[in-house]
Amino acid sequence: MAERFDNLEEHLEKFVENIRQLGIIVSDFQPSSQTGLNQKLNFMISGLQDIEKCRQQLHEINVPLEAFEYIDQGRNPQLYTKECLERALAKNEQVKGKIDTMTKFKSLLISELGKVFPEEMAQYKAIHGEDHHS
Repeated sequence: MAERFDNLEEHLEKFVENIRQLGIIVSDFQPSSQTGLNQKLNFMISGLQDIEKCRQQLHEINVPLEAFEYIDQGRNPQLYTKECLERALAKNEQVKGKIDTMTKFKSLLISELGKVFPEEMAQYKAIHGEDHHS
C-alpha cells in the first residue's frame, strides 16, 4: 500500500514542478519559447494521465472532507485525526458514564422492587437468573 502512495507522491511532485516551470515560461512568454511551452503542456497532460492511473490504484481509500478543510485552512490534517480521536474518547467516556448510571439504577430498582413486590421479584430473578443485584 505504501508504494502506491509513494508512486502517487512522486507523480504529484513531478506535476507540481512541471506546473512551476510552465508558470515561469508563461510569465515571461516570448514567441521563441513556444516550443518549450508546447513541450511543458504535453508533459502536463502526460502527468495528469499518470496521476489518473495512480488514482485508479487508490480508489478504495476514502478521506473525510473535513481533512481537506483542514488543509485548505493551512492546518495539519493530522490534527483532524487527533481531534477525531479526542472526540471519540470523550463520547466513549460519556456513554460509559450512562451505562454505569443505568447499571446502578437497575440494581437500585430491583432492590426497591424486591422490598415492595418480594414474590414477583423472586419470580423475575428466577426467570432471569439474577440471584444477585447487578
